[in-house]
Amino acid sequence: MKLHELKNVKGAVHRKKRVGCGEGSGHGKTSGRGGKGQTARSGGSIRPGFEGGQMPLYRKLPHRGFNSYNFRTEIAVLNVGDLSALDASVKEVDATALAAAGLIRNGEKTVKILGDGEITRALKVTAAKFTESAKAKIEKAGGQAIVA
Repeated sequence: MKLHELKNVKGAVHRKKRVGCGEGSGHGKTSGRGGKGQTARSGGSIRPGFEGGQMPLYRKLPHRGFNSYNFRTEIAVLNVGDLSALDASVKEVDATALAAAGLIRNGEKTVKILGDGEITRALKVTAAKFTESAKAKIEKAGGQAIVA
C-alpha cells in the first residue's frame, strides 16, 4: 500500500454545511444562529465572563492567594554538545564565558548542563547543576564538572 492509494473510511468525509440556502435545507432563515441580537450578527461575540453589564462573578469574588511566579529561578539549559562548539582556546567554562560566546543570555547565573551530544576535549565546566550523563561525558573527555 502506498500513500496515494489510501482512501477515507466510509462516513469520514462530510459535505460542507451550506447555511442560508432556503427553508427546505434545514439551515434556512436564521442559518443556525438562533434569533436576533448581537450573536446573530457577523463578528458579534461576547467576551468570556461578560454578564450583560451585571457585575461579573469574577469581580465580585475576593482575589486572594499566593503565586510563586515572581520568585522563580530561571535556569539556562545547555547541552554537552553545545560546549564542543566553543572556541578551542577556551579551557574553563562558566556563565560569563557562555554569555560571551552567545550560548546563554547575559546575566543568567544559574546554568544546567544536559547530556545530549558529545564532547571530545577536556574542559573545566562550572555550572549550578549537571545531569549524571553530562557529568560522565565531561569527565570521560578528561575534563572537570564543578558544581557552583
